[in-house]
Amino acid sequence: MSETTIAVELQGVTKRFGDVVAVDDIDLTVADGEFFSLLGPSGCGKTTLLNIVAGFLAPTGGTVTLGGDPITGPGQERGMVFQQGALFEWQTVSQNVAFGPRMNRKKRSETETLVRDLLSTVGLQGFGDKAVYELSGGMQQRVALARCLANDPEVILMDEPLGALDALTREKMQGLILKLWQETGKTIILVTHSVEEALYLGDRLFVMAPRPGRIEREYELPFAKEGLDVDPREMKASPEFIAKREELLSLIWEMEEQIMGHEGAVS
Repeated sequence: MSETTIAVELQGVTKRFGDVVAVDDIDLTVADGEFFSLLGPSGCGKTTLLNIVAGFLAPTGGTVTLGGDPITGPGQERGMVFQQGALFEWQTVSQNVAFGPRMNRKKRSETETLVRDLLSTVGLQGFGDKAVYELSGGMQQRVALARCLANDPEVILMDEPLGALDALTREKMQGLILKLWQETGKTIILVTHSVEEALYLGDRLFVMAPRPGRIEREYELPFAKEGLDVDPREMKASPEFIAKREELLSLIWEMEEQIMGHEGAVS
């Protein structure tokens, strides 16, 4: 059996904002090619951790490495997909996807081929000349995914990428993300508030607790690897999926109740 390669590693990571401890003494590793989900109630530090891995924030304490090298700022080896696509609305779909390769001075012919292939991959063939504002929310997120992939990052970071979509579009996009993960072999770290989404997509799942943000529980999950062979509705209706979903919902609900109780006591 081959040794597992670690893509991202956090050791003793702490982040303070003034007197507030956002995350405290976090240890975790994400393996190369793993789909890693972070779940937890609002204020537990999920996005803070993601921004530390992205290099947008520096930890107050501890170390963060990518492939063994310290993360000291943003880099092309990490691609970010935000809740809103953060696209350039004054550019066409193709121009948005081509932005990274153009900045890297790729040949025009190579860039055009890459953009065409990526738009086909995310199901947007024929939309390259459309303006971003002409697209639906789901289509804009497909553009954001294609733009991220255009830089060929080692790790894709996703911060609530489907949170603004309607239920049907969100489920379709979950299937697309799962398909892209299995086809590209990229390492993906997903932050989400959706228990069902975290269960369905996460190869491994960490539940975070707040005040201060910390790892509460870890799960190894089978659903992502089975996702392409089973209809998502059928999988999400299975006894195994429902049982795990209810377990996680109860855990998150209990945390929320503790937060509300604490706030009530303070006030």
